[in-house]
Amino acid sequence: MSSPYDIDEIFPEDVAESVRLPRRQVGNSPQDLAVTLLADYTLRSRAWLPSAAVVALLAETGVSPAGARTALSRLARRGVIEGRREGRRSSYRLTAAAAAFLAVGGSAILAPGAAQPWDERWTLIAFSLPQGEGALRRGLRNQLRWMGYAPLYDGLWVSPHELGAKTKARLAELTLGTLTVFRASHVELDAAVRRNPIDAWDTAGIAREYESFLERWSPVLPRARAGRVTGIEAVSARTEVMNTYRRLPVLDPHLPLRLLPPGWLREPVRELFAAVYDGLAGAAEGHVRAVAGDVPGVRAHTVADLVTGFSKLS
Repeated sequence: MSSPYDIDEIFPEDVAESVRLPRRQVGNSPQDLAVTLLADYTLRSRAWLPSAAVVALLAETGVSPAGARTALSRLARRGVIEGRREGRRSSYRLTAAAAAFLAVGGSAILAPGAAQPWDERWTLIAFSLPQGEGALRRGLRNQLRWMGYAPLYDGLWVSPHELGAKTKARLAELTLGTLTVFRASHVELDAAVRRNPIDAWDTAGIAREYESFLERWSPVLPRARAGRVTGIEAVSARTEVMNTYRRLPVLDPHLPLRLLPPGWLREPVRELFAAVYDGLAGAAEGHVRAVAGDVPGVRAHTVADLVTGFSKLS
């Protein structure tokens, strides 16, 4: 199975200009955790958080103080956060560009998938790049993955969805060689030689990811509803459930249910994520406020907030 959600698939380092979000590592990197913490509680307001508070919150997830400070320094160099100093006290917040990117990304991965009829046609994107342009190839592949496409063959990517206006505009911005886009129906051939377009996705692997999510988070929901997940545990669990869930819509970009095995778990997983994430919001916000010194503008965002893309984000 191809690598699951990589934050560079939303903001590829090879093509992003003003903002370069962290490259995903095995597990959760300190930079990735820092971005999630800032986004979960300050995305709308872009509130300034004392660096000592961010270091303390990261320490609760197992990041050393030195590792946390290094992560903040690197994020500032990437243009993800900006810092200020007042006397001996330093603070950080998301940059306007990073907040805008994260708001759009959150809306895309958290919006519920409407059960619309499928016309049994596929959108195909064929591309050709000059030899030696490995970085450009990676950037284009990452962008296509984020936009819901998968590689049927090396230079031919497919999606069951029509080419939307946003995707068309994004492709028009990519000056990365030659692109051809067309929409067509699949013709069945002898099983020995055919490859069905749905085979571009590892559906068995995606199903295992869904099952693993349900197994991990189903026991947490009753405890969250009963108010038995508090303080440090609430912040840690809320960060983990977001980091885990946000990979899944990239793996399964609302593939037509008729092409998938019966009992597909996309919606049960989304419903569980929303219940856990929102159910922990109050306790997590209280703890972040306590650590940060009740900084104005700190608020635990809900799934509904993220789905709207923070339409009032300024």
